[in-house]
Amino acid sequence: MDDPIRTEIMKHRLVSVAEEMGARLQRAAFSPNIKERCDFSCAVFDASGNLVAQAAHIPVHLGAMPLSVRACLESMTFHPGDVAMVNDPYRGGTHLPDLTVVSPIFVPEDRESTLLGFVANRAHHADIGGMSAGSMPLSQEIYQEGLIIPPVKLMVAGQKNEDVWQLLLANVRTPEERSGDLQAQLAANRIGIERLVGLAQRFGVPNLVADMEALLRYSERLTRQLIGRLPDGCYRFEDALDNDGFSKEPAAIRVAITIDGEQATVDFSGTDPQRPGSINAVYPVTLSAVAYVFRCVLGLDIPANSGCLRPIHIIAPEGTLVNAQRPAAVGLCQCS
Repeated sequence: MDDPIRTEIMKHRLVSVAEEMGARLQRAAFSPNIKERCDFSCAVFDASGNLVAQAAHIPVHLGAMPLSVRACLESMTFHPGDVAMVNDPYRGGTHLPDLTVVSPIFVPEDRESTLLGFVANRAHHADIGGMSAGSMPLSQEIYQEGLIIPPVKLMVAGQKNEDVWQLLLANVRTPEERSGDLQAQLAANRIGIERLVGLAQRFGVPNLVADMEALLRYSERLTRQLIGRLPDGCYRFEDALDNDGFSKEPAAIRVAITIDGEQATVDFSGTDPQRPGSINAVYPVTLSAVAYVFRCVLGLDIPANSGCLRPIHIIAPEGTLVNAQRPAAVGLCQCS
């Protein structure tokens, strides 16, 4: 049986880590986009890539970030001092200007280190290349929108991966600002690692891992209870964007939400096919939108983590506006 008092205390401890990461990122950033618009998000993940705690930052970032962390886990092996970077919308990203930086948390124990989890942050860079300044053009394919970065190591054993840094900076219009913002993202992750290692050394790695698992179960349990209070049935809605920028034809999104006991199914079948313009959304964006809507509907102060999504099943047919396939343009998906 989970201890509810301990779980509540650990929830606030972990959230405070993400909040401190965000404060450091904002202070250290070079660009107004991050420093003044606060277009960034920070979060803590367990060793499997599950979102455990987040600050109250950008919903579309936070719902999608676990998919970026898992993409990095699938693509590479992490060692102490490594840092990964990714912005590919088709591998957990949102659109190309959102650069995600992922760092493992290794806790020193005797002569070895134990992987506790990960910290990550996502920040909207003011330029990432592409056919026009700002990297959010009226494009017809993702290649026009900027530099596509699959999961790569930005840092290796604590040292800059210079080849990756130089490749990135050679493809942007404002390399000094981009470098400064990236350094701020690295600094944010460093403070997150420092705080979580401190918690692990204070409480013990096994206890902290157990606390993370308890927090996921708690969020799942609360979400199931609140969904269970909604009337069973199927609820349908549809709406349409005026056009995609290249034709006058509306772009319709259709959804059917089925409440069945303590579970919900969100089915986007019938949504229009992906369009030539950059209004398409990748699956991570759709996942984020669904998660945010349910959090608003359910109300209660449920800890925001991966446990919230366990009772919710999403059907987003491939090749549609809500699950576009490469090389569809997606630069404006968050503004549509």
